[in-house]
Amino acid sequence: MTHPFLDLAPLTAAHFASIEDRVARLLSTEQDVVIMQGEALLPLEGAIRGTAGPGTTALNVITGPYGQTFGDWLRDCGATVIDLAVPFHAAVTAEQIREAFAEHPEIDFVSLVHAEAATGNTNPVAEIGEVVREQGALFYLDAVASVGAEPVLPDAWGVDLCVIGAQKAMGGPAGVSAVSVSERAWARMAANPGAPRRSYLSLLDWKERWIDGGRKVLPHAPAQLEMLALEACVERIEADGPAAVTGRHASAAAATRAGAVALGGGLEPYVYEAVDAAPVATTLRAPSGVVASELVARALESDPAVPLAAGGGALAKEMIRVNHYGVDATRGAVRASLSALGGALREKGLSVDVEGALRAVEGAWR
Repeated sequence: MTHPFLDLAPLTAAHFASIEDRVARLLSTEQDVVIMQGEALLPLEGAIRGTAGPGTTALNVITGPYGQTFGDWLRDCGATVIDLAVPFHAAVTAEQIREAFAEHPEIDFVSLVHAEAATGNTNPVAEIGEVVREQGALFYLDAVASVGAEPVLPDAWGVDLCVIGAQKAMGGPAGVSAVSVSERAWARMAANPGAPRRSYLSLLDWKERWIDGGRKVLPHAPAQLEMLALEACVERIEADGPAAVTGRHASAAAATRAGAVALGGGLEPYVYEAVDAAPVATTLRAPSGVVASELVARALESDPAVPLAAGGGALAKEMIRVNHYGVDATRGAVRASLSALGGALREKGLSVDVEGALRAVEGAWR
């Protein structure tokens, strides 16, 4: 008995390299792109451990839970870490980055999350990149949630290490991820005695065994199904056009925000300013006296298909996430999410205007 998922010819080195090239084109980058065989935490950690060490002074921007994780990794590498924490309902500004450099001119590494799907904010990477470039620091960016939902341009923004994953706005697999690496970042790794070697975390192993060899022989057996899924995902984005894909996410975010305000019942956007709100997902603040996780659970009982989730950890009490990314970046998903939330709020005895919310969705869709 044959099976289309199991009885495949081996993925060749040339095919693997061609998928890397397509990802590079998606990012409009001339940098080396390495597709790593694991979820995005693999290159996120590998890039930090490869470039940071006891001689590093890192500015770690915290606008959500991943920024906190990056700070932990940097400290574990022996780096001196200066945390710049911003309220989760806002974004960091280029001026705040500039002030941090003025106070700590020894900073030589900056870590930043582009969009935090967990908190619903997005940061102005282009403006921040200008400041980082002026100071000569290495710029590390987590673009896992933002890629596909908004432009991600490592070269134009001066990003030295840009990590992406396909499982959110790109609508692809979670089992493979990619990182673009600048020449400066490769040089920093080569000079770092603590950079992982002969390790699953090692980017240098990929450079020496894969890139420097002309991408002729794969260093180990690839995750074939995930690589094929990634290729299909990028192919779909190419067919639709990146601008159309990011446009759908921007429309979904604007419509969700407008619809939530019109719905009423005490529901309001978690991120205060629309300009700071991420296109990948919209976070909402639950009404006073209502536990967000309970509200989401009730909404999912009425419609299990809606892309709703409560915030993680302590945020589960107050935050609702509408995950309108990938295949859910549609009017239908936004309308269904707000209708389900409206029904759950009404059961709590709160006054809502579902029809008004749906009209607001149509009016805000671009």
